[in-house]
Parts: sequence; structure tokens; C-alpha cells
Amino acid sequence: MTKQDPHSRITDRILAELKQGTRPWLKPWSGGDMAASGQTRPLRATGQPYRGINVLLLWIEAQASGFVSPSWMTYKQAQALGAQVRKGERGATVVYYGDSSRTVHDEASGEEREKAFRFLKTYTVFNVAQIDGLPERFRIVPEPSPEMERIESAEAFFASIPATVNHGGDKAYYVPSADRIQLPPFAAFHDAHGYHTTRGHETVHWTRHETRLDRSFGREKWGDEGYAREELVAELGAAFLAADLGLCIEPRPDHASYIASWIKVLQNDTRAIVQAAAHAERAVAFLHQLATPEAIKDAA
Repeated sequence: MTKQDPHSRITDRILAELKQGTRPWLKPWSGGDMAASGQTRPLRATGQPYRGINVLLLWIEAQASGFVSPSWMTYKQAQALGAQVRKGERGATVVYYGDSSRTVHDEASGEEREKAFRFLKTYTVFNVAQIDGLPERFRIVPEPSPEMERIESAEAFFASIPATVNHGGDKAYYVPSADRIQLPPFAAFHDAHGYHTTRGHETVHWTRHETRLDRSFGREKWGDEGYAREELVAELGAAFLAADLGLCIEPRPDHASYIASWIKVLQNDTRAIVQAAAHAERAVAFLHQLATPEAIKDAA
């Protein structure tokens, strides 16, 4: 039996969720205490947050298994801490990129040369809820900041982003030709979380402009494959940003058709979801870089 490559396994997992009509990146906010407090990024044993596709993979795993703690570690990391993964526990798969090279024949010169390439590898991690004997610090689930503090922080964050934002009408969108974000008035949203997460979605789109991250995916018209790929980046980026800002995110009501377009993209390209998560991570990092503490302080 041929071993399935990591891209295919990840894509199959995401496709299974999408075919049920659910967006796996929104599941962490779908109910219980998580709906009231948002969800942080998954954390490594070192306390550093996971990035890109691993955020999505571990969110899915946490939701499926009911894990409350965001902390994960490998079997060896648990042992190094004098702890033990309980017998029979099943780990979660995460991925990383490695670098290698191979010798290829250069047709132009007739000589052999080294060609570098990247490859995706997998490894297994366990949530701290699956491990006995860990130091007490791993048992403490981070408490979210008070809601008012989170909202004020989000307001300062977006105020520090030098995007042109107009308010009016009943639709949210980004206009590349005018380099402008359009949002309904604040009062049109159910709450501040809804406003800021929608603004986050459109601000991720704003990063695609040729003067910023120059992201196009060959998009030519509304609804084509490039459009679907960009919308997937904005969806993931908005979810990552909501986690970073402590916001609660809800599914946008107009996206049933997007799910069908994403299924089509993922079925045609097993690397699409990993690449979309990487672009989303890059967009969010770009926004965080703009929203430095000094910038937020000046905007407040």
C-alpha cells in the first residue's frame, strides 16, 4: 500500500469537514466557553504559538477531542519533563518543512548541478490533557483578558493599520483598484466582535495589494479559481487574527457558495490548503508588523 503524502492527508481532512458544510477554522468558536472567550493559537511545549497549517490542524483536533488546553508536545518532550503520555492515547499530526537538494542534469550547460528543494514532513504531538505527570504550569489554562480590554486592543490594532476604510451600505468588501475597504456602519453589526472580525477579514484582503504582499493567484474575475484561493486566505487570516486579538468569530452568512469553490480548489490541488495557510500567516504577520506597540500607542 502506497503511503499517502502529507499534503494529501491534510487536504483529505479539510475536505471531509468542508463537505459536511462546516469550516474547520471556525469550529473552535462554535460553542461552550470557547464561544464566550475566543480561542488562542495552539502552543508548543516552549510556549511559542504554532503557525500556518498547524494552527488549523490542531484546532480541528482540539475540537474533535474536547481539549481545553492549547498546549501540545511530542512524546519525547513529555518524557524530558518527567511525564508520560497515557497508554492508548492517539496523537495529532503536525507538519514542518525541511530543506534538501539533489543532483540534476542541466540541459543548457550539459553539466551536473545541485538543485535545492523543500519537502513537507509530519510528526506527532499530544495535548497536555493526554499526558500524566507534567509540571503544574502545563495544567493552567490561560484566562482570556476582560472583554472590554480585548475590544479596546482590537480597536487600537486596526486604528494603527494605514488602510483606507469607508463606512456605509450593507456589504463588506475590499476594492483593489481603489485600494479601499468598505464596511457597514459599526451599529449594523450584532456586536463589536462581529465588526472587528469582519474588518480583519477585509484587512487581510488589503494585504494582497501589489504594493504590499502582491498576492494574486492569477485572479482575473469574480468567482474564478484565483478568487476562491484569495477568499480562502482571507478566511484563514481572519481566524488567525481573531485568535491573536482574543476575538470571537462567527461564520459570515454569505459563504455557502464559497465552500463549494474551496472544495473544487482543494480537489484539484492537494497543496492549496497548506499554501493558503502560509499566505494567511504571512498576511497576519505583515499586519502585526505594522501594528507595533508604538503604532498602537500613537493610534490610541
